[in-house]
Amino acid sequence: MEYEVLKDIEILFCLALITVVLFRKLMFPSIIGFLVTGILAGPHALAVINNSHDVEKMAEIGVVLLLFTIGIELSLKELVRIKHLLLWGGGLQVGVTILAVLSAGPLFGYQVREAAFFGFLVALSSTAIVIKLLIDSGQADSPHGRMAMGILIFQDLCIVPMVLFTPLLSGNAGGVQGLLTVLAKAAIVVLAAHYGARFLVPWIFRQVVKTRSRELFILSIIVIGLGTAWFTSLAGLSLALGAFIAGLAISESEYSHQALSDIIPFREAFMSLFFISVGMLLDPAILLKYPVEIGLLVAAIIVIKTLVTTGAALTLGVPMRIAIIAALCLAQIGEFSFVLSQVGIKVGLLSQELYQIFLAASIATMGLTPAFIKFSPLLADYVDGLLPHTWTRGRGVLARHEKPIDLNDHMIIVGYGVNGKNLARVLKKMHVPYVVIETNPYTVKKELTGR
Repeated sequence: MEYEVLKDIEILFCLALITVVLFRKLMFPSIIGFLVTGILAGPHALAVINNSHDVEKMAEIGVVLLLFTIGIELSLKELVRIKHLLLWGGGLQVGVTILAVLSAGPLFGYQVREAAFFGFLVALSSTAIVIKLLIDSGQADSPHGRMAMGILIFQDLCIVPMVLFTPLLSGNAGGVQGLLTVLAKAAIVVLAAHYGARFLVPWIFRQVVKTRSRELFILSIIVIGLGTAWFTSLAGLSLALGAFIAGLAISESEYSHQALSDIIPFREAFMSLFFISVGMLLDPAILLKYPVEIGLLVAAIIVIKTLVTTGAALTLGVPMRIAIIAALCLAQIGEFSFVLSQVGIKVGLLSQELYQIFLAASIATMGLTPAFIKFSPLLADYVDGLLPHTWTRGRGVLARHEKPIDLNDHMIIVGYGVNGKNLARVLKKMHVPYVVIETNPYTVKKELTGR
């Protein structure tokens, strides 16, 4: 039928409206509703969609737009500002998680290259779910919220090299010569994007802004994003890599905020299709065939990611309570793991049956995330109370700068945000003594060390 694709998308969105409303009443995020919609509509359940191939194509565009918008949000200046948290916190979390899974893989009969790929999949968390839940609960600017966001940013940056290196793990990339070819292509694309961000993108936006047409501005954003993705695909790299680089290029322009506000509605629509398509890929029969294996895999993912992330945070001198809450926020599998798993299937690192088990476990960890975020403070307080205070208060740079304070008739400023800094500036000019109470260790470190 000529309009078969339109009919399928309409059915999916109608079913999603009902499912998401029900799940929102149960306090679950919309993404879980989209996943369940896909499961119900997919060929393995109600089979209301006859042709899932076209929907998957739309979902691929959704992934491209998702990476494009994340690139726009990731200002390079902001990344430099939080480089300590980003590189060390995110690097330790991703690196140690991969090593942990790599070490455990051979014990269960998997080859080293397969175990390394499984480590890639497990290391990534869901940026879409975690950020939305943190924003909705007002925790995005909390210490554990910033910790989680910093690690998520590093994970999002890692998806690009992971996609590039997955064919190398399978042995299908031509060995050392193939590696050098891929790296050379990536370097050329990055250099082109760098000079494009400095010269071409600002010039295009200046010409478009002169017309005072919002329609042309939105069109120019789409042309830059999809055009760069197409350019990288011609170079033999992924569409997602090009979209992400295009987003970073736009993020450095003076029109980045307007570009982000204009593209977000498109991102939400196509991202919902992506999660629906992921649900359509799951065969519910796998839950009956391997219930124990899926349950153990869910438990293993949660335990490994929680322990590793907690350890990474503690290494940076973060108090244990903040480390545990941030770790539980990131204990799920991420949406980019689904993208990476498709690459793994194509190069033979993941069988269809193992993919179904992984898919079921991933969706389960996503479904548990709201409960983790809600009850993590209680668990963190419990663990914090069991251990000596010298173990849980935080160490490193923060501990070395503690100084005894002897003040009388002084002001106490709780929170050193914009208002706290303004108040401190006024008190200092009036020669009124004051102390500041701040729970964010990175704010404290910056004020103590100037970095």
